Amino acid sequence: MAKARPHSGRSGHRRRNLLLAAALLSAALLLPEREAAGGGSVVEDDFAGGFGSLDSMLQWAIGNSDPGRLKEEAADVQKLSEDELLKRRHEIKDLMEKLKMPSDADLMKIAIADLNNASISLEDRQRALQELLILVEPIDNANDLDKIGGLVPVIQDLNNANEEIRITSAWILGTASQNNALVQSQILGYGALARLVKMGYSTSAKEAAKAMYAISALIRNNVNGQEAFALENGNAMLQHILGSNGVDLRLQKKAVFLITDLADFQLNSGNSGLTFLSERVLLKSVTDMLSKFDLDLQEKVLLAIRSLLKLPSTDATDLESCGLDSVLYRLGVQLEELPSEEQKEYAGEVDALRREVEMLFQQKLKPGTATAAL
Repeated sequence: MAKARPHSGRSGHRRRNLLLAAALLSAALLLPEREAAGGGSVVEDDFAGGFGSLDSMLQWAIGNSDPGRLKEEAADVQKLSEDELLKRRHEIKDLMEKLKMPSDADLMKIAIADLNNASISLEDRQRALQELLILVEPIDNANDLDKIGGLVPVIQDLNNANEEIRITSAWILGTASQNNALVQSQILGYGALARLVKMGYSTSAKEAAKAMYAISALIRNNVNGQEAFALENGNAMLQHILGSNGVDLRLQKKAVFLITDLADFQLNSGNSGLTFLSERVLLKSVTDMLSKFDLDLQEKVLLAIRSLLKLPSTDATDLESCGLDSVLYRLGVQLEELPSEEQKEYAGEVDALRREVEMLFQQKLKPGTATAAL
């Protein structure tokens, strides 16, 4: 289980307590000897706190303490009366209770309480969100997030005036909903998708990228999520990212990847609800991305076009009007002229994909006449 980052200042306090426990446990070490001499019985379970048993606590204490000091403490314990030993036992038990490690659910509740505190500082709010980000990685914790009241404050922070708060909030939603239909449904039910789509227009590449991450996780393999994305004009956001000047290349790659993912889901599920995938304006935006000379981007765009071509709703003549044939030709020339030996192998793979797309395009444009595409 992933553990949240400790609150500042607590780690030093906990270490001091554990070192103190090492000294206190020297008393417990000698209790069996006193018991054999006629003293009171010791129930080891009484000592079990955050450690599995007294033995495990004792082993840790001995391994992290000064042997000389432990020896002195043990000698002092020999002189204690039965009442003093009993008092020491209670001290040890109380200390071990305090040293219990909180569960992930406890840590999540602490972070959520901080988010619900209107007077909390910006720094502490960000810390609480970062702790939640780590804690929601395990699917069981993600499933519990809404049960303990965590989704609402996180979604509310998508509207926070601070960019880092918005980014971390979107990050949490994306992480929690990754391959998780339950959490996807919960987040969609709260209407968070509308805000995430708006964040996708952000002039901050970091914020827009994290919004895209959350959107992709939220609607992946989720029909309701994809329908909601269409209703929120998510296609316009994608066109904005692909068609605007100065947009970060990494963000454009994320947008292309999402288009491919949506098209592949349509193909595999037989669902044909996302008609915008076959609209000429989107096809044009995707096709134009092939003119940007970045091998990784071009490969992703070719994969997207291949999937879009396979959709029954895609009209090849629309792609023809977008100039796909000439763009594919120019790309082939560029790939042949790559000067770098280092890139040639990768360029060969991209060119093979280009040829496959060209063949599919020709087949769909003129069935039965896959011309010189090969």
